[in-house]
Amino acid sequence: MKDKKQFRNSFGTMCSYGMGRYVAEFLTGAFGAIVFKFYETEVGLAAGYAALATIIYSVWNAINDPLIGHITSKPTPLSKRLGRRFPWILLGTVACALSFILIFSVPESFNAKENPLPVFLWMVVTICLYDGLYSIWEVNYQSIFPDKFRSQAERTRTAGISTVIGVLGIACGFVIPPLFFEYGVRESYITSGLVIAGIAIVASILLVPGVREDKQMIDRFMKSVKEEETEGFFSQMRKAFTYKNFVAFILLYFFYQSATMCMTSSVHYVGDYVLPGESSDTTMIFAGMLIGALISVPMWTAIAKKIQSNQKMLVITAILMGIFSLPMTFISSYTGFTITMGLWGLGFGGFWLFMPGAMADVIDEIVVKEKKRTDGIFLGFRAFFGRLSYASQAITFWIIHSVTGFAIDPRSSASLLGIHLHMGLVPTIFVFCGIIVFVKMNTLTPSEVELHKRELEQLDL
Repeated sequence: MKDKKQFRNSFGTMCSYGMGRYVAEFLTGAFGAIVFKFYETEVGLAAGYAALATIIYSVWNAINDPLIGHITSKPTPLSKRLGRRFPWILLGTVACALSFILIFSVPESFNAKENPLPVFLWMVVTICLYDGLYSIWEVNYQSIFPDKFRSQAERTRTAGISTVIGVLGIACGFVIPPLFFEYGVRESYITSGLVIAGIAIVASILLVPGVREDKQMIDRFMKSVKEEETEGFFSQMRKAFTYKNFVAFILLYFFYQSATMCMTSSVHYVGDYVLPGESSDTTMIFAGMLIGALISVPMWTAIAKKIQSNQKMLVITAILMGIFSLPMTFISSYTGFTITMGLWGLGFGGFWLFMPGAMADVIDEIVVKEKKRTDGIFLGFRAFFGRLSYASQAITFWIIHSVTGFAIDPRSSASLLGIHLHMGLVPTIFVFCGIIVFVKMNTLTPSEVELHKRELEQLDL
């Protein structure tokens, strides 16, 4: 019989926590799939300007995410009653969803071809505003996981539930927006943005029970506030990069996100130019990914019971993603893309399943060594490297589109080859770069993970 102490939280609480993955991936999927293409092909902003806006957004992330993680780790007037994370999550989710609408609300009077500067500034301001609000809730949401779900069994179960819900989120982020916009109809994207915001707000309400901090969590935090000296932001930032396993994880995460962003952002280019049709036709391709990811969860869960290492499982699932990214360089049919995306989804779903647990293992190691929970800033760096992938995607598209003459003739053989490259070959390269770096740097073993958990219990952290 399983030890009941392993499961402090109910199944309902775990499902509710998983809704955060839904919100995060729903918004991320929608953002990644349509924002760059919207500005380049619907508004008419040159790919170089769109890439520069995304790079500025990434620089903003360099300051925004770690700083928010540092600031929100400190007590507020609401901390004693509601906890340090919950108020930020509640505020951030709703505000972030509403800000998403602004990204597509470029005034009709703005003509990007005659005067690109106003459109460029609109893109920069709105995506940076959206990201700042996204970071407020997402960094705190991720930070709750290692504190709220403390046993390996509870983390595995919660991660499994969250993966299924999160995969539905990213699939909805890909599938739902095209149902409300049309290629070539700029104003239809605002309607799509309104629908996306509405769904995100409803999902945020369902998230509340899963991120509410209980008395034990609040008491632990308030005790740590009294006992610990406040460490400066830059001191914590420097220290973050002294932890080798943390650096290994965030670099793998960056390359994984870069691969995923390139591939998913390419799908609407494939639908519009390689396989001409309606925007809703891409639903079949994304459905393949969803089915593969969902099927993979029980399979990977069974394998993980034998391997007993989140770190090793990340490598195995990433290799599978890399293998099935490459064929998309050559495929030219809806059926081919759908089947291959389904196979790619097997690795994608597994990577998602083990990512929260692997990060929690890394955070546990840091907390044991620091003798305090300053995990917010570390989760802030994770968020930064995740969003840095938007820049790598934008730069990739800019370079390939410039070389292939996409702006001159998006349907030329060279342009179509370019789309195939950022759909298949480039994601493959990104994934295997991440695997190589992670294998060389990561030293965390299952025995060390268990030792850290026992030490955390003794430290009451």
